[in-house]
Amino acid sequence: MTRGNQRDLAREKNRKKLEKLAKGQKKDDISLTSRKERDAEIMRQKQLKKQQEKEAGSASSTSQSKPK
Repeated sequence: MTRGNQRDLAREKNRKKLEKLAKGQKKDDISLTSRKERDAEIMRQKQLKKQQEKEAGSASSTSQSKPK
């Protein structure tokens, strides 16, 4: 046998690589479509809140302007 421990070293390297990849993955067990829907709803809520703050800010700034 001329390969020596090359096969074992390759297996060990691959195992470490797979462990590193698995460590970074989320494990919330929801499908891609449901995750997209959830994220879209969160973004809609954020946009609505931002729009309301903008409207409230512009309404208060116009009432506070000083006449010349």
